[in-house]
Amino acid sequence: MRSAFDFAPYRRSTIGFDRLFDLLENSSLAASGENYPPFDLIKLDENQYRIDLAVAGFKPGEIDITAQQNQLVVTGKKGEDGKAEFVHRGIANRSFERRFGLADHIKVASADLQDGLLSIALVREIPEAMKPRKIAIGGVQPQHDAIEAKAAETADA
Repeated sequence: MRSAFDFAPYRRSTIGFDRLFDLLENSSLAASGENYPPFDLIKLDENQYRIDLAVAGFKPGEIDITAQQNQLVVTGKKGEDGKAEFVHRGIANRSFERRFGLADHIKVASADLQDGLLSIALVREIPEAMKPRKIAIGGVQPQHDAIEAKAAETADA
């Protein structure tokens, strides 16, 4: 399914942004998807987030959390309870799969199931090489002057 907006001109003039355009094109599929189980996305601070999913009735062994490249997949498969005979069944007892797109450098820190609420802690871990750093200004000869001086030495020789 294609979105109403055509990203082809942008794909031609950018390099390395393919994943971004795929996410934008496929967002309409996610918006029309199923809304079970309901969830909250909470920003705790600048680098910490938490996803709370309402998974009442599920045990820890029935839930699987998988962190793939830039994607978090939470699946739940309910085991059969063959010994109970229901007169009415109003509590959702269906399997689910919920996918969350993760930004670069977002890692799953932990997961906890308590009182029917699955809490998944997420942390943004930016590598040292990508963090901003201060560059000291020293009394060193500018690089362009050093190149000119080296060129003059080789010309004299």
